[in-house]
Amino acid sequence: MVLKTPAEIELMDEANRIIHRVLDGIEKLVAPGVTTRELDRFAEAEIRGAGAIPAFLNYRGFPATLCTSVNDVIIHGIPGDLPLAAGDIVGVDCGVIYKGYYGDAARTFAVGTPSPLAEKLLAVTRESLHLAVEKLVPGGRLSDVGAVVQRHVERHGFSVVREFVGHGIGTALHEEPQVPNYGQPGRGPRLREGLVVAVEPMVNAGGPEVKMDGDGWTARTRDGSLSAHFEFSIAVTANGPRVLGLEVAA
Repeated sequence: MVLKTPAEIELMDEANRIIHRVLDGIEKLVAPGVTTRELDRFAEAEIRGAGAIPAFLNYRGFPATLCTSVNDVIIHGIPGDLPLAAGDIVGVDCGVIYKGYYGDAARTFAVGTPSPLAEKLLAVTRESLHLAVEKLVPGGRLSDVGAVVQRHVERHGFSVVREFVGHGIGTALHEEPQVPNYGQPGRGPRLREGLVVAVEPMVNAGGPEVKMDGDGWTARTRDGSLSAHFEFSIAVTANGPRVLGLEVAA
């Protein structure tokens, strides 16, 4: 674990503050007829205008600022020119680099009025992230985070993706430790003050299995069911978990 100083956490807070401003703007833009490429252009302009750098653009060859994951796409969807349609859901994952430090956060938005299933899926996934945040306290166990996500998700009849997990974050986008969204509580390393992790439940309405598109990035549900994704970057502090970039958890 790479522990961060209070000054480093402040820089990461500002990085994530930029992201959440971008996501707030995207929430207002998401509508039938809008393309994910338009969302991507908006995000890049906002990030650069804030004095930051898009973290995902050209990361390991990824071709865009945002990951935009529509309906059965779990994560890493590439923005394109297909218009969003009423009833779609779109996961938007955004990362920035600010003064050498990374931020990472995601939300899933409904396009127009969601179906009852989609509405429940978004609510349960968001709730599971909030429950995970509560576990990020000094002395807690890393596995407590994934355990509470899995328990909440499965209680509502959904499934947790296992092929992709959360991660530490700091001067690199992906640092140790890995943070699964499943597992047994009371295991793994103790959480320590100064740890910053990106926790990101990825929840499928159907089974947990994943299939990859030929582009090497786009990960979909194998059964074609809907998938939702929410993510915060969170610092473990002596005063409890701090969701970076937000005054309170959103």
